[in-house]
Amino acid sequence: MSMTAPPPPGTNPDWTIPQAWGSYSPAEHAMWDTLFARQSTMLPDRVVPEFIAGLDVLRMTKPGIPNFTELSERLMAATGWQVVAVPGLVPENVFFDHLANRRFVAGRFIRTPEQLDYLQEPDIFHDVFGHVPLLANPVFADYMQAYGKGGQRAAGAGAIEKLARLYWYTVEFGLIDTAAGLRLYGSGIVSSYAESRFALDDPSPNRLGFNLKRLLQTDYRIDDFQQTYFVIDSFEDLLEQTLRTDFGPVYQSLEAAAIIAPATVLPEDRVFHLGTQAYAHAKAGNAQAPTQ
Repeated sequence: MSMTAPPPPGTNPDWTIPQAWGSYSPAEHAMWDTLFARQSTMLPDRVVPEFIAGLDVLRMTKPGIPNFTELSERLMAATGWQVVAVPGLVPENVFFDHLANRRFVAGRFIRTPEQLDYLQEPDIFHDVFGHVPLLANPVFADYMQAYGKGGQRAAGAGAIEKLARLYWYTVEFGLIDTAAGLRLYGSGIVSSYAESRFALDDPSPNRLGFNLKRLLQTDYRIDDFQQTYFVIDSFEDLLEQTLRTDFGPVYQSLEAAAIIAPATVLPEDRVFHLGTQAYAHAKAGNAQAPTQ
């Protein structure tokens, strides 16, 4: 994503576009309903309760692709956020500015039946079903805004890559420890039928306790299931750690630090589950032992 790319033709200066909800075809609405039914059936015992509450507050159980105008009205009443349509991935500075001002950017297109289980660029189901329900939670909503403001500062410090790892391992692929056990909250997991099972049930990935500085150093997979998932104690703790940290000195301390490979488990890690990495090794065609 370029920091300086101009908005595409027909796009507003902030990269937003009309959702054009009336232009969705019956087949596109049906695709949303198929995806929604599949995830909402299997998630209740796996996802954090705040996610289910968000679906209810935002009335996202209504059939068909959500209308962003209606969705934003309910979201604004809950936490002061709104959802805005964009043509696809946007530059980092645009993304951070929207988050810092409590606007969540979402692609307006939806996957095809051939892409039911996987597509490379996030679609409206990932963006809206995966992300928006937790924006109805005041604490998580504040975390997302804090992340946007942190992104603006990271851009000035040349630390975008480091901060992106925090987003990846929390907002996209985070787990949370609850009284009922580990639960999902990351949008990349809750919008994926296969990863919703893999992240909690499979013996392959590590499940490690959240450590802010450690996350900023840890590489991740963009092409397959994660080899490590990080577990937060609560949304309150995640927000508090983010707000109390002066990221500038942290970035400086990590300038010469080696990037930690996705499967690595460090001696100081809080280990919920030491993964076998069997899935990753099988995909790579080898059988090496887990890195410790």
